[in-house]
Amino acid sequence: MQNKIILITGATGGIGKQTALALAKMGAQVIITGRSKPSGEAAAAEIKQASGNPKLDLLLGDLSAQANAYSLAEQFKARYERLDVLINNAGLAASERKLTEDGIESNFAMNVVAPFLLTHLLMDSLKASPSARVINLMGGDVPAKLDMDNLQSEHSFDGLNSYSQSKLAMMVTMYEFAQRAQGITINICYPGQASTNMTRSVTADMLPGFMRFMFPLFKLAVRDDGGKSAAKASRSSVYLASSPKVEGVSGEYFDTNSTLVSWPPAVLDATTREKLWSIVERLTRVEIK
Repeated sequence: MQNKIILITGATGGIGKQTALALAKMGAQVIITGRSKPSGEAAAAEIKQASGNPKLDLLLGDLSAQANAYSLAEQFKARYERLDVLINNAGLAASERKLTEDGIESNFAMNVVAPFLLTHLLMDSLKASPSARVINLMGGDVPAKLDMDNLQSEHSFDGLNSYSQSKLAMMVTMYEFAQRAQGITINICYPGQASTNMTRSVTADMLPGFMRFMFPLFKLAVRDDGGKSAAKASRSSVYLASSPKVEGVSGEYFDTNSTLVSWPPAVLDATTREKLWSIVERLTRVEIK
């Protein structure tokens, strides 16, 4: 991975941070993004020290706001002439329905709109690479069907179900992106369960009613383990970013073992993809042919 330029969103902690560390150890130029300058600088310093690689940069921006996605993309383009790998790692599992400054439900804004918009904004940088890759992270099991009438939880917000719906919407959108993009590859991977700030912030109210009695077991499974489970979960992202075996492979879904798996039915439904693509284009005010 020498001389490769890699941008990882939401990489000041959890799976993103472990992904950055692994790729930095391979010799790549790694750029991480985060919302907080203190935590971002601390993460960057830790990755530099642990990897022995000084080529570590930090860009700040809360990607749930579209203005920040534009700012982050401009910051990147001002510093780097190309982008070899974009890892859309940042995600959100909101505990209640909230709207962003763009008027978009927060799960949908972070998990669907942000990766779509940032990938679009960095397309010229990606195309400047001889073999650019875009990697998107899933967050767990998703339903087979996308509820097009409740995309932004307009009618009901149901904790982790709303999160899962947003992740399915991301899969639908990025699969369609892979069909349209030329000169780059776009894939999705599922990292597997890990102890991260996001999983540790899950409350019992976010679980379906029939699962709430299992909440103590869930909390036990995601207790802080010093990054061990996050490091294990980062393997699929690292594989897709670095392995020559996936050179030229696009529009595929990989599991936590970096093995190809089948797409959920909603992703393969052309009508669903077309409708959702139009919605996301309208929300971002961009048009991608």
